[in-house]
Amino acid sequence: MKKCYLITGVAGFIGSSLADRLLQNGNDVIGIDNFDDFYDKSIKLNNLSYAIRNANFVFHEKDITHFDSLLQISNKIDCIIHLAAKAGVRPSISNPRLYQDVNIIGTQNILDFAKTKVINKVVFASSSSIYGINPNFPWKESDNDLKPISPYASTKMAGELMGHVYSHLYDISFIALRFFTVYGPRQRPDLAIHKFSNAILQNKPIPFFGDGNTLRDYTYIDDIVSGILSATKYETKYDIFNLGNTSPVSLAGLIELLEVVFDKKAIIEKLPMQEGDVPITFADISKANKLLDYLPQTNLKEGIEKFKVWKTENEKNTTR
Repeated sequence: MKKCYLITGVAGFIGSSLADRLLQNGNDVIGIDNFDDFYDKSIKLNNLSYAIRNANFVFHEKDITHFDSLLQISNKIDCIIHLAAKAGVRPSISNPRLYQDVNIIGTQNILDFAKTKVINKVVFASSSSIYGINPNFPWKESDNDLKPISPYASTKMAGELMGHVYSHLYDISFIALRFFTVYGPRQRPDLAIHKFSNAILQNKPIPFFGDGNTLRDYTYIDDIVSGILSATKYETKYDIFNLGNTSPVSLAGLIELLEVVFDKKAIIEKLPMQEGDVPITFADISKANKLLDYLPQTNLKEGIEKFKVWKTENEKNTTR
C-alpha cells in the first residue's frame, strides 16, 4: 500500500539512497535537509538527482533545530525516518555543543512534530558508537552497560532515550536502528573507504591510526536501506535493532582490499590512535534477522567493487 514518508537528512548518503528506494516502490516522500556545510552542497544536490525528477517527491530546505519551520509541513505523513544529524565522532570532540544542539534539540523537535501532527511511527538513525569500548562481542541490543566515549555517541544514546519517553507518553511507535559503519555509493567524502580510495588514486598518504588492528563492521548501503524499510513495517511500541554486517575487518585488511579493487598500492602515514575511536565494532544481528528479516547480502569486497563503479561513473558525470 502506498504511504507517505518524511525523511530528515534526505540529501545525505543514507537519506538519498533510502528516498530513491521508497520512490521506486511507488511511495510518496517528503524530504527535508538544511545542506549543512560539513561537506559540499553540490554533492548533496547530486545525491537528489533521481528524487527531484520524481513527481512523488517533495523537498523542503529546513533545519530540524527550527521547530516552527517544521510545522509548516502540512502533508499527511505515515512515518518519519529521522536521519538528520551532525555526523562524525572526531569532530564532535572539538565542538560538542553543536552536536548537542542539532542531535538532541533537533531530535526533540522531530518527536514534538510527530506528536503535534499525530504521526504514530518514527524510525531513528542511531549508531554503533553508543556501545563505546565494550568487550562483550558481538554487541547485543540487550546489553545495558553502555558507556559512549564521544559527544556524538552520547547524543545518539540521548535520542534513543527520548524516543522511549515519547513512545510511553504519546503512543508513538519508535524504533532505533544502530548503524554499523555504512559505506557504498554516495558515501560521505570524509569517511574511510571514500577518503582512502581518493588518497590511493591521487598518490597521497592514507592516515593509518594505531597499529592497523582496529576492526570495523562495514555494512553496505543497500543492506542498511533494506533494514530501514523493514523497520518501517514492524509493529512495536519501542524497540532497538543493530544493523551491521557481523563481519568486522581490520584497518590493515580494509586497505589491502582497496589496493586490490583499485589495483594500486597505498601510501601509508602511521599515526597514533585518535580520541573517541573504539578498537572494534561488531554487531550481533540475530534480533534484526528474527524480527525484521534482516540479512546482509553484500560482503566488503563486493561492496567496494560497487563503490568503485559508482565513483568512476560519478566522476565522469561531474567532469563533463
